[in-house]
Amino acid sequence: MKSITAFAPATVANVSCGFDILGFALDGMGDIVTLSEREKPGLEVISILGDGGKLPYESTKNTCAVAIQAMLDELGINPGIDIRLKKGLPLGSGMGSSAASAVAALVAANQLLGNHFHKNELLPFAIAAEKVACGAGHADNVGPSLLGGFVLIRDYHPLDVIKLPVPEELHCILLHPHYELNTADSRSVLRDQIPLKHATIQSGNVAGLVTGLFQGDFELISRSLRDVIAEPYRAVLIPGFYEVREAIKAAGALGMGISGSGPTLFVLCKGEEPIPGIIASAKTVFESIGLGVDTYQSAINTQGAHIL
Repeated sequence: MKSITAFAPATVANVSCGFDILGFALDGMGDIVTLSEREKPGLEVISILGDGGKLPYESTKNTCAVAIQAMLDELGINPGIDIRLKKGLPLGSGMGSSAASAVAALVAANQLLGNHFHKNELLPFAIAAEKVACGAGHADNVGPSLLGGFVLIRDYHPLDVIKLPVPEELHCILLHPHYELNTADSRSVLRDQIPLKHATIQSGNVAGLVTGLFQGDFELISRSLRDVIAEPYRAVLIPGFYEVREAIKAAGALGMGISGSGPTLFVLCKGEEPIPGIIASAKTVFESIGLGVDTYQSAINTQGAHIL
């Protein structure tokens, strides 16, 4: 029986001003899914490693199985597939954990079944899995995890996803404080309506960030990393947010924002030179308020999910 293994990287979604429309992929961290053919029709999750026993094995609740089932429904087939998931990402961390699982499963399934879909055509199936995992079918995690690099979700009806250029020297640091923040709580503080003034500011910052990526203009990227819609309400849920932001800017960072729903924070910088100072300054702030913090550093992953 044939067996296929795929990897999908961690991601940062929202990207400050790009709330629900921008995301990017990271190097090194991610989830691994192995699929194996079997004679009995249907999907079965055989094993899950690295989740602390928290993820469901039921095929209607597990994001790997939900994503693959959406693909099978489109193809009108019902093969027998065993699913083995190895989590490389912490759950509920703001690193696109559920998205990476679904994307790795889809890339493996597409290969196992004979590559019926181009890579970008797998996105709707991944979005279906995100609906189950998060209650909302957003693509700002699954898009970059699948395609790599920076991804802009211009529209959902119809789905219009655009891969953006990435300046070579752009690096990311993730700060994951030892603090639990539920996605539901992070969503609940958001406002249904926003002032016209804030919409105008946000639009300018999104345009500036995209332009900065195209032109490799790090100063423009830095000026554009400002969210006036979601961050003001979410930042108060993350201890030390504003103090950390001031500290990392003083250490040479371009800017900082909340990764996904938090509590992980992402920091962008030019080159690797400022990274040690940025990490040290952030740790000092978190330690001063009694919080430990895990840190990760990465170039922007432009490859996305792939077969191992």
